[in-house]
Amino acid sequence: MAKESMKAREVKRQKLVDKYAEKRAKLKAEGDYAGLSMLPKNSCPVRLHNRCKLTGRPRGYMRMFGISRITFREMASNGLIPGVKKASW
Repeated sequence: MAKESMKAREVKRQKLVDKYAEKRAKLKAEGDYAGLSMLPKNSCPVRLHNRCKLTGRPRGYMRMFGISRITFREMASNGLIPGVKKASW
């Protein structure tokens, strides 16, 4: 499990990205890189990390499912993900 402070930091970054998305796109279209550098650093979407929706784990993230590989394996072995068979993990 990820620390609550790390999860909260990601939520805060996501809010900043959403808040400045239009302004960032406008400045980028104009080519105003000085204006872009004046925006908060955490408002850049590159700084966002993918995290497992259930555990908050940052590594081994599977985009298609939105969860980590460990959570995927647990759910698949319990039969919670349809169409996935355990071959030989």
